[in-house]
Order: sequence, then structure tokens, then C-alpha cells
Amino acid sequence: MPWDVCDVNDIRRVEEDYINLNPIQRAGVLTSAARKALISYGDGYSTCDLCLKPFRLDKITKPPIGEFYQGLADWLNMDVVRVMPGARRGFQAVALSLLKPGDIAVGSVLSHYTVFLAVEEAGASLAEVNVDENYVIKPEFLANKIEEIRRVKGRDQPKLVILSHVDYLFGNVHPIEELIKVSKEYGVPFLYNGAYTVGVMPVDGKKLGADFIVGSGHKSMAAPAPTGVLATSSEWASKIFSTTNMKGDVSGRSFGIKETHLLGCTVMGAPLLAMMASFPYVKERVKRWDEEVRKAQFFIKEFEKIEGSRILGQRPHLHTLMKLDTTASFDKIAQAHKKKGYFLYHELDARKITGIFPGATRNFKINLYGLTWDQVRYVADVFKEIAVKYNLTLSE
Repeated sequence: MPWDVCDVNDIRRVEEDYINLNPIQRAGVLTSAARKALISYGDGYSTCDLCLKPFRLDKITKPPIGEFYQGLADWLNMDVVRVMPGARRGFQAVALSLLKPGDIAVGSVLSHYTVFLAVEEAGASLAEVNVDENYVIKPEFLANKIEEIRRVKGRDQPKLVILSHVDYLFGNVHPIEELIKVSKEYGVPFLYNGAYTVGVMPVDGKKLGADFIVGSGHKSMAAPAPTGVLATSSEWASKIFSTTNMKGDVSGRSFGIKETHLLGCTVMGAPLLAMMASFPYVKERVKRWDEEVRKAQFFIKEFEKIEGSRILGQRPHLHTLMKLDTTASFDKIAQAHKKKGYFLYHELDARKITGIFPGATRNFKINLYGLTWDQVRYVADVFKEIAVKYNLTLSE
């Protein structure tokens, strides 16, 4: 039987039919303009219709890809930007440019696994900075880790620091400006991981002092996968975006100004154009970040009225991504329920809420970004309604 991904009875309708709380999807929901771009530019190498000399993606003027790249750079207050196939490819490009076998980079115990893979591919190792009792990275922890590496390596510095402004495990907002300052004091270049900030909240690279900024299009910029951004200062641009010097020994062929660590062109066609289509909307929505945080804090206040329920991490919580601990509430229900941990997923699904991993009742992540106030109130009321149904106490 042929596999029909567009079977009318099974087509994905998550955003149309549900309130989606999926932590890695919430801020990647496409705009209507992006959906149109997907259709219009869905044919393979559609962006290459007018790819003229020097035959490079960022030089294309119709559609205005080069102009978009410059707009991205200006928006992030950086000098040079490239769109990448996801944030991970941004980590990879920087790691391959700066690290050599035997080098040490610094990450944290909250680093995404792709940071590890990028460093490993370069032949280097990753030393982890620890966190405090609220899972927050303190500047002094970073300084101590750099000093530790210097002692071990005979005063040799780590070659790169890669830390998240907002981590993917708890949604904690780390003191990134101070962390960058520490890195600068030791003369170590800093890669700012903005997978959960670029596209949802204001990010000013020059003000922060970051050498590199990596963002995620499909997590946080209302763009389809795989998309991300890599931005850098003019100081590092020629190294990160170095062009090829190789020639064929038989043919004598060379490849102009193709960028080595990007394997020439990166994101072509529909994903890139959809990101471009969403960009005006994304630039405006980051200005409303304070309201998004207020919605998250309202939800937390209501959710924690449920007996045995709490969020993990920072207080007050400063991001829409959060990790909920329901070990002493919904997980107790799961122990006696015939559906075990799946009961909560089904209860939410019946009320048109999705995005929580099926079977999870001890702890799980949600993201409220972009929901209306009415939707946030509804989600909070649903959790309380389910709690009452199973005889959990609500506090005032």
C-alpha cells in the first residue's frame, strides 16, 4: 500500500485543531505568508532561477536573499549573517573554524547534544560549567572552569565558549552579558546560543559582546525546518565564512567564492523563502516579549494552585518555555490509572490541547509562546479541571 502523507483523513492539523504546547514547536509556527512561500517555492532549487555570477546564495537579488541577509545582520546588530540548516550547523561551522584536535571548548551541563557533536567533529573536547541549585549558570562558575582548564593545560586557554542564553531543559534565562564578559576577560571567543531567544525576544549582538550568534528558524523564527542563523562580527567573518582555495589536480577546476564551512550554499528553496516571509512579523513580535513573559507567569501562578505541582528552575520564571514537575500530583494519579501515564495526554487531547509527550506525568516541558491571553487562561483552567476530576486539591 503506498504511503500517502497527504491522506485527507490523516493530514496534520495540529495548529488548526489544537492548542499546541510543544516546547520545540510553539515559536516556530508559520505565518500565513510563510505558508504561501512554501507553496510558491516548493520546487527543488527554486531560489536558483536567477542565480547569476558569482553563483552564491547570498548574492541572489531575485528573490532578495542578499538583502534579507543584510537585514538579519542589522536586526541582530552583527556584521555578517548566513542562514544555516538549523542551529546545529551554526555550531558546526564555528567549531570547525576555531577548534583543532586536542583543543578544549567550554559548554555547560545544560548544553544541547549538538554542541557536543560539533566540538567532537572538530577533534576537540567539551568541558562543562556547572549550575546552581536553580539550574542557572553563574559567571564565577565559568571563570572557575576556565582557570581549571588553564591549570590542566599549562596556562593554555580554552579556544571557545558556547553557552545558551536560554537553555532547552528548564527555560532558564542565564546572565549572558556577564558570562560573555568573563569570556572576554580571558580572551576566549564566545558563541551565543540563541535557539530560544533569536526570534522571540530582542537580541543585540554588539551590546552583548558576542563573537557569534546562533539562532533556530524552526524553533523560534516562525520558519520551517531545517533553518537557523549564524551571525558574526567582521573580526571573525573571513575565518568562519572562508572561501575555497582548492583546485582539481586533473581538471584544474576551482570554485570561485564558495564558502568552505557552509559547503557552498546552505538553505535553498522553500524553507529559506518561508523564513524570509515571516521575518517582518518576527521583527515586530520580539517587541512584545514582556507580555509573553507575563502570560507565562500568569500560567505558572494558576498551575501551582494544583496540589503537588510546580515548575522547576528560576524564580521568577522569565521565559515561555518551562519544565513542569508533577511528580506529586498527576504522576500519583497515573500510578492507579488504567492508562498509566498516558491518561494526562488523553485528557488534554480530549480538550484540544496537544504537545505534551505521551506517557509523561512526572515532569514535562511546555511552551506558551504566541498564545493569546484567552488560550493561556484556557490551558491553565484545563489543567485545574483535570486535577479536580481526579480529586487533587486546588489552593486559592
